[in-house]
Amino acid sequence: MTHSPSTPSFLFVCTGNICRSPLAELAMRREAEQRGIMADIDSAGTGNWHEGDRPDPRARATARRHGLDGNPLRARQVRREDFDRFDHIIALDRSHLAALRKLQPAGSKAQLSLLMDHVPGQEGRDVIDPYYGSEAGFETTWQDVETGCKALATRYLDNNPIK
Repeated sequence: MTHSPSTPSFLFVCTGNICRSPLAELAMRREAEQRGIMADIDSAGTGNWHEGDRPDPRARATARRHGLDGNPLRARQVRREDFDRFDHIIALDRSHLAALRKLQPAGSKAQLSLLMDHVPGQEGRDVIDPYYGSEAGFETTWQDVETGCKALATRYLDNNPIK
């Protein structure tokens, strides 16, 4: 989706775009939908290891438990044009934020941030990667991304005229 200059846009970034960032994309889509706001929301990874793959089955199961469908999502890598397409590029941990800062072209419009920096009292905290852990880790990740996306939505979507 390309967006008009007044449509808010968000890109969530993690390592491979199969666990944390797709869950954040789904959480933010729900926040926009609940507010009746049109927004350009996507996710990507800093690497291309899983390009074209669906989110991890455990991430999709977690999304399903929360009433969301992760099946249509496909992993992709961050691209140079993302820095002009999106208003907000949100990293899920500090390593992603550092990688994005290195990739960001001079003069791009994107504002880079760490997801948990939008949650009072959680600034500087990473969303833990659940990939190597159990299914329970995905629920913890979901709680973090949902909290972060609610805070983002309150800040950037509430009182937005684009409906």
